[in-house]
Amino acid sequence: MRDGHQRFRQGRLFIVWLLVIGTLTATTHAQGAVSTPQRLAVSDDGHYLITQNGKPFFWLGDTAWELFSRLNKAEAIQYLDNRRDNGFNVIQAVILTEYSLEVPNAESAALALKDNDPLQPNETYFQYVDWVIQQAAERGLYVGLVPTWGDKVNLKNGLGPILFNADNARPYGLYLGKRYRDASNIIWLLGGDRNPESETELTIWREMAAGIEEGAGASAMITYHPRGQKSSATWFQKDPTFDFNMIQSGHSLRDTPTWELIAEGYDLTPTKPILDAEFNYEGFAIAKNRANGYFTDYDVRKQAYRSVFAGGAGVTYGHHSIWQFYDSTRKAIGYADTYWYDALNAPGAVQMKYLSHLILSRPYFDRIPDQKLLLPIQNVVDGGNAAQPIATRDSDGSYAFIYIPTNQPLMVDFSRLSGTMIRAWWYDPRTGKSLLAGEFAKSEPRRLLPPVSYPDWVLVLDDAARGFGAPGAAQ
Repeated sequence: MRDGHQRFRQGRLFIVWLLVIGTLTATTHAQGAVSTPQRLAVSDDGHYLITQNGKPFFWLGDTAWELFSRLNKAEAIQYLDNRRDNGFNVIQAVILTEYSLEVPNAESAALALKDNDPLQPNETYFQYVDWVIQQAAERGLYVGLVPTWGDKVNLKNGLGPILFNADNARPYGLYLGKRYRDASNIIWLLGGDRNPESETELTIWREMAAGIEEGAGASAMITYHPRGQKSSATWFQKDPTFDFNMIQSGHSLRDTPTWELIAEGYDLTPTKPILDAEFNYEGFAIAKNRANGYFTDYDVRKQAYRSVFAGGAGVTYGHHSIWQFYDSTRKAIGYADTYWYDALNAPGAVQMKYLSHLILSRPYFDRIPDQKLLLPIQNVVDGGNAAQPIATRDSDGSYAFIYIPTNQPLMVDFSRLSGTMIRAWWYDPRTGKSLLAGEFAKSEPRRLLPPVSYPDWVLVLDDAARGFGAPGAAQ
């Protein structure tokens, strides 16, 4: 009788377990599980990224360099869910990080390599990398996958050791390419914060890229992540293996002219997309000196909007506590003072999606940079880089965006826009909300002054006849 009762209880528990699993599955479908991301390609004009079905792909990345080495599964899910919910679509993470060769992975206690040999990958470590990439895909997220941090090629001030040479770079790339051939959400980021300083180093990176392409196929999207205030175009503009360019405007100064590096790359031939993949991290001590203060969400917005309006195909945000996943168990790197999970909803991280919403609320592929929209104003003091507005518009003039970093008047040349009536909006990059400023006859240049509530705004100008809705709203 006792045995029968026990079997009954076990059967009831099994039924309950099935119901729980079914409920979880149904809930996932009810919430609209995101389909696996499509592979990416370059737009016909060469300036932007697109999905396989030809839809715009505006790169909104987050910096998570130590994701594979420092987070366990529960923490990785917490991080990925948050980034999805905050509108990011690319997660930049490193396989062989600066710190992972001697410190076991948090989930499996495995080192990345056996005997620090790139040709002896530790299967347990890579199975966790596989799992994270799959979890990202299930959330509609791409992974900007960095095969190795650059200190394994060029030591500089990193931890090293140097692992790669002209002989092992290609087979390591081939291994990765084959392993992730079927992962449609992979974008390959070589370089890892290093600039090639010799022909030997260039050979290493090119061999690694060739191995990846051989293993993953010709559709593999490959780029290069350089060191501060540099562009990958310097070395790889004419290299067909590298599909698009990255700059890193860096963390040394407020208002580093990221827009100049973007503009230079935008005009190069052959034409390739370009974006700032690492500008000032929110929560970073400026120039690594606390006496200079810390970069804020305002600093983040200024660099993000101006790089995109200068012609960027997207942008990558970063928080200083998150890339290193700083918590109570680790020593802070570079004056991080907030645990990573407390920084997930930092103001800048929450606000980045409003840039994406704005860009995608108007025709995408014909957007061009156009500083000629801005005319000089007499008796207005030049505020330098801190006050530099940047303008972009549709090639046929149906709309324009002008980012204004400080509360200053603008003189706009309406003749560069289409239509007879211009509808003007003030778009708030903190909230994604817009204020209708009015409609004006397109007759002569007009002086416009942003609302005084906050320092930075986006002026949106539309051909009123086109009937665009409020900026940032789905069209």
